[in-house]
Amino acid sequence: MAWFIRFNKPFGVLSQFTDRGTEGSSRPTLSRYIDLPGVYPAGRLDRDSEGLMLLTSDGALQARIADPKHKMAKSYWVQVEGIPDEAALDALRKGVDLKDGRTRPARAARIDAPEALWPRDPPIRERKSVPDCWIELTIREGRNRQVRRMTAAVGHPTLRLIRARIGEWTLDGLAPGTWEALPPPPRQPDKPRRRW
Repeated sequence: MAWFIRFNKPFGVLSQFTDRGTEGSSRPTLSRYIDLPGVYPAGRLDRDSEGLMLLTSDGALQARIADPKHKMAKSYWVQVEGIPDEAALDALRKGVDLKDGRTRPARAARIDAPEALWPRDPPIRERKSVPDCWIELTIREGRNRQVRRMTAAVGHPTLRLIRARIGEWTLDGLAPGTWEALPPPPRQPDKPRRRW
C-alpha cells in the first residue's frame, strides 16, 4: 500500500528524517513525529518555517508534487515587518529580482491574522515601534528560501512563515506536529513519447 500523508511541521524541525548536519546534533527531525516506514517528503520546508508538508511512499507522486517543472501552486501565510503598500504587493505579483534571477509572477494580498493560528515556540521578536501584518503569497516555484527573499526584496522582512496549501491540499484542521493519511491522488497518465 502506498502512503500519502499531510503533516503540520512545527518551527525548528528539519524536513528530513535524519540530521546529517553535525555529529550528536539534537535538532528535531520528522522521525520525532512520523513513524511510517518508507515515506519521504515531497518537497522541503525550511527549519525556521512551519506548516504543510506532504509525504508519500510513491516516488512518481513525490516527483510530481516537488518538481518545480510541474508548477504546483504553494500558498503561504507570511507575517512581515511593516505594512506593505499596494506598490510592494504589486511588485510581488509581477515578480521581483533576486540574486538568482527574477521570480515568476505571484499572487499576493494582505490578510487578517489567520484564525486557526497556534503560538510559535519561540515567539517572534516583536518591536513596539515597528508594526507588522500578514500577507498571503502564492508561488509556483521552489527556490531556496524564496518567500523570505521576496518579502525582503520589497522592504518587508519575514517574521513568521507558514505554508498553508500545496495544490489542492491544505493545512485545515491539522495541529502542529500531527499528520493525517490521505487517499492518494489519481495517477497522471504517461505522456506519449514523440516518435521522429
